[in-house]
Amino acid sequence: MARGTAGNGTGESAASEHAEGFPAEDEILQAARTRAAELGTTAISPATGSLLRVLATLVAARAVVEIGTGAGVSGLWLLRGMRPDGVLTTVDTAGASQRAARQAFSEAGIASTRVRLINGSAHEVLPRLTDAAYDMVFASGPVTEYDAYLTEASRLLHPGGVLVLSGILADGGLTDPAAEEADTQALRQLVDTVRAREDLVPTLLTTGTGLLAAVYRPA
Repeated sequence: MARGTAGNGTGESAASEHAEGFPAEDEILQAARTRAAELGTTAISPATGSLLRVLATLVAARAVVEIGTGAGVSGLWLLRGMRPDGVLTTVDTAGASQRAARQAFSEAGIASTRVRLINGSAHEVLPRLTDAAYDMVFASGPVTEYDAYLTEASRLLHPGGVLVLSGILADGGLTDPAAEEADTQALRQLVDTVRAREDLVPTLLTTGTGLLAAVYRPA
């Protein structure tokens, strides 16, 4: 096999590390990542952030919903890919995290009018958002809630909008046939549901902790 390491675990691991090291994060992103660690929240990887920025750029995103603000790392990546007049609506129950995110956005020079920080449960907030008004929905949170987020995203996204769910391959549960934990069962059902839906064009990516992405394409 060409190049010797392709197709084995060592080669795949090296390739993954190289991909994660490719995006350059500036001091603002690094500071946000440090605050996330101090708060005990898990920030998305640089490669995941880079992909979010690319997707937001591809759809010329003007309106994005983020479920799970964290300390603003993912929000910074999304905003850097969105249109200059784009607005990020980001939802989280943790006030401390949202304060950290607000600091990150301020340090990045992002106008306050471009970010809606909503403190509350996604289950309560999402139903209040406008139908078919969003270009992209990104969720980072408990995987057992992703089925509900999928339902809401189908309503919130306009045709051609993009859904991204993170943490799909975390802990290796999805790839372990013997795993029977509730999270793993929920993930398997979610992946099967997304794959079977005719109004979604999906892909499963190994970036970061695993991403399930889909373009909403209703008939």
